[in-house]
Amino acid sequence: MTDTPTRRQKIEAMLVDEPKDLFLRYALAIEMAKEGETEPAVEKLAELQRETPPYIPAFFKAGQILADADEIARSRALLRAGVEEARVQGDFHAAGEMSQLLADLGAHGE
Repeated sequence: MTDTPTRRQKIEAMLVDEPKDLFLRYALAIEMAKEGETEPAVEKLAELQRETPPYIPAFFKAGQILADADEIARSRALLRAGVEEARVQGDFHAAGEMSQLLADLGAHGE
C-alpha cells in the first residue's frame, strides 16, 4: 500500500506556501464538505465571503452544502447575500446560478 497523499492533503500542503490563495482555500472547503465536515466547510467558505472583495463562489458552494444538509433557511439567507454581492461585483452569471438554486429551494418548502 502506498502513502499517496489525498487531495485534501495536497491542498493543505499547497496552502502552507500560499496561505492567502482564495482558490486553494475554496478547494479545501469543498474537500472538507466531501468528508462530511459540513460546519467546518461552511466556516471556511464564510472566511472567503468576508474577504475584500468577497469571493463569490464561496456563497454558492456554502448554499449548496447547507441545502444538502437540509439547512434550507440558512442556505436561502446565504444565497440571497451571494446574489446581492455578485450583482455588486457585476458577476451576473453567478447571481443567476444562485437565484436558480434559491428558486429550486423555494419549490421544496422549508
